[in-house]
Amino acid sequence: MRGVPVGKLIFITGPVRSGKSSLALEMARSWGDQVVYAATYRLDSRDAEMVDRVSRHRSERPEGWRTLEAPGDLVMAIEELDPPPSGVLLDCLTMWLGGRMEASDEAILEAWNRLLSRFRAAPWPTVIVGNEVGWGLVPGDPELRRFRDLAGWLAQATARQADEAHLCVAGCSLRLK
Repeated sequence: MRGVPVGKLIFITGPVRSGKSSLALEMARSWGDQVVYAATYRLDSRDAEMVDRVSRHRSERPEGWRTLEAPGDLVMAIEELDPPPSGVLLDCLTMWLGGRMEASDEAILEAWNRLLSRFRAAPWPTVIVGNEVGWGLVPGDPELRRFRDLAGWLAQATARQADEAHLCVAGCSLRLK
């Protein structure tokens, strides 16, 4: 892993198409050839636009990387991989949240905090990508406001736990911590 501390946690946030995934890929490339790309979204083949989006993302990753679709217990699924990963790129926090909106706010926050704790204790470095969704107008729909608020709280929790936090805007990154 070329000197990257195990359990290191990096958080990259920013708006859509800001360069977050490119920065995460750049960081994770240095972690060896057993990097796992942890997808928090289960692809629906009927969604042609999302299939195309996922295909583009896959083409950007090194050939030897493994993709793990694990919208459930992500860390357990990663821990069961053989050989174990040399690093994990989790993309993305907001898709993870979207798959849990039927749960209570408290349950979602507790689940994410447990996940962060497990990543901090993992024998590999992890980079987590998330979307900044609270910079626009206040949504008119209560469920959309709830999603926006939860995404913000999860991002704050992630940044607090992270060794590094980066903000990407217009293809440029700013190290926040």
